[in-house]
Amino acid sequence: MSNDTIVDNKVVLLKYILKDDGGSVLDSSKENSPMPYLHGAQNIVNGLEKELTGRKKGDFFQVSIAPEDAYGLKSADPYRKIPRTHFPENYTFHIGETVFGDDGKGNHFPLWITQITDEFVSVTLDHPLAGKTLHFEIEVKSIRDATKEEIEHGHPHGPDGNESHSHSSENEEEENEEEENEENEEEENSKPL
Repeated sequence: MSNDTIVDNKVVLLKYILKDDGGSVLDSSKENSPMPYLHGAQNIVNGLEKELTGRKKGDFFQVSIAPEDAYGLKSADPYRKIPRTHFPENYTFHIGETVFGDDGKGNHFPLWITQITDEFVSVTLDHPLAGKTLHFEIEVKSIRDATKEEIEHGHPHGPDGNESHSHSSENEEEENEEEENEENEEEENSKPL
């Protein structure tokens, strides 16, 4: 299939406006560079990805995505209280902020802060847009083949596929951090008094 049709393993650049049921703008790329995503890799909500399949460069369309095909319905268990002692001592909390939980097996998942008290932080598994119908205005700006590395990583490496970043393991990161600390200590020790 040609580069002008959206199918799996294509990097697509979109301009979008996202609105709620009342027409209020929730998010937009209108004033920014187009947003890249890797089609078929679950980089965007499922319902929007389905609507984009088969579209072409230059297509402009409006679509409404039901909660079930977006961020899901609101859960029956709206939030959990986590003692503040479970967070770093000087951590600054913000309502709506995303933090990550760990299931004890090394799997991480997003949680959103809903309430903050002196003793507890309340979090929810529900995305802030859970239970909402999403109304999009979409313009397909460009389509290209994903690189092998982008497909392996499951996301685009920038508009042209050339932006690099690290996917190093935690051990590599720790080793790098230890090396940096040692270098900093050596620098501090070598400074004149």
